Amino acid sequence: MEDCIFCKIIKKEIPATILYEDDEIIAFKDINPAAPIHILVIPKKHIPSLVELEKEDELLIGKIYTIINKLAEAQGVKESGYRVIVNCGKDAGQEVGHLHFHLLAGAKFGDKIV
Repeated sequence: MEDCIFCKIIKKEIPATILYEDDEIIAFKDINPAAPIHILVIPKKHIPSLVELEKEDELLIGKIYTIINKLAEAQGVKESGYRVIVNCGKDAGQEVGHLHFHLLAGAKFGDKIV
């Protein structure tokens, strides 16, 4: 997608603080963090949202959660806890039309929705 900001980060057209990258997934620090630790984990394949997932994406999504666990461990929050959020659609707060997972940690969130 030509105008997708995440696709531009994947292509290295826009700088980002990358914390993980392989052939299928990239993870980087959010530039507008909602928590002390706020990492975006995204598939390199352009998938607009959860609604657009296909059967062939099942392994990729499972791998994303494995990477999220590794990032939580690297950030030192695996034991204390972290939150993973996926917004699906504008009413849910999805601002970028590319599937992405928010890893939030470093604060006690309680019951309120972030």
